[in-house]
Amino acid sequence: MKPILVIMAAGMGSRYGGLKQIDPVDDQGDKIIDFSLYDARRAGFEKAVFIIKKENEAIFRECIGDRVSAFMEVEYAFQELTDIPEGFRVPEGRVKPFGTAHAVYAARNAVKGAPFAVINADDYYGVEAFAKLYDFLNTHGDDEKYRYAMVGYRLGNTLTENGSVSRGCCTTDSQGYLTDIVERTKIVKTEDGAAYSEDGGENYLPISADTIVSMNFWGFTPSILKELEGALKEFFEEKLPANPEKAECYLPMEVDRLLKEGKATVRVLDSKDKWFGVTYKEDKPYVEASIRALKDQGVYPEILWK
Repeated sequence: MKPILVIMAAGMGSRYGGLKQIDPVDDQGDKIIDFSLYDARRAGFEKAVFIIKKENEAIFRECIGDRVSAFMEVEYAFQELTDIPEGFRVPEGRVKPFGTAHAVYAARNAVKGAPFAVINADDYYGVEAFAKLYDFLNTHGDDEKYRYAMVGYRLGNTLTENGSVSRGCCTTDSQGYLTDIVERTKIVKTEDGAAYSEDGGENYLPISADTIVSMNFWGFTPSILKELEGALKEFFEEKLPANPEKAECYLPMEVDRLLKEGKATVRVLDSKDKWFGVTYKEDKPYVEASIRALKDQGVYPEILWK
């Protein structure tokens, strides 16, 4: 089966202050996701699955899905609080979904047994990333282990001037396989490169700008879906009770668990592209200027979806 593109778009962008996935970044009204879809389509992806909140379906169809549906198949999956493994209940007072692992789990019926890539809706990943990951998904399958992939970016190519960011900092072996992910929740850009804090910003430690980081651009075989179901069951039993209103089950951490258990390998596909996204409202002018520059360089046509 041909690889499918799965787009996580259920987040409302709390730090940004709105539904940033549908905020235009050029004069033609294109959003960041339009450029990812365009890159995915020319890499070979023929189907896109949007993971959204049910209440946002109409506006997503109008602003994104209906425009793209002439060029690739579009399907929607809904990340709902009640879509959880059988035998569990949503904690009283819980209003937000259960994290990125829960988001991908919500797309299980739309994927239908195909290999798939996962991206964030509000991130720009670059042309090279989609081409490399599509090729990997087309040429690799599970054997004695799950064979997954991740596009890795240089930390320095992912930072913003406008605040701190969270990044999954990766370690790889000599053959380019992922061996470890450490979630750093407060990384800032500095004059010397970058630094991170483990105590809420009281103290900072330097970190190399060349550190490979995960930007949630993954390539999976269908085996990940069963593993995520098991991970969510464990999450509900052991982790959620300690913080029922805010605890989340994170996709990178579940991948890391599979690595530690020896069930999976993750090939890190190195991208030298500059990642960018609108984490804060102040990031938008930079994103708009970057898109303008890419069009001027001929990376994209002036009008994407003709």
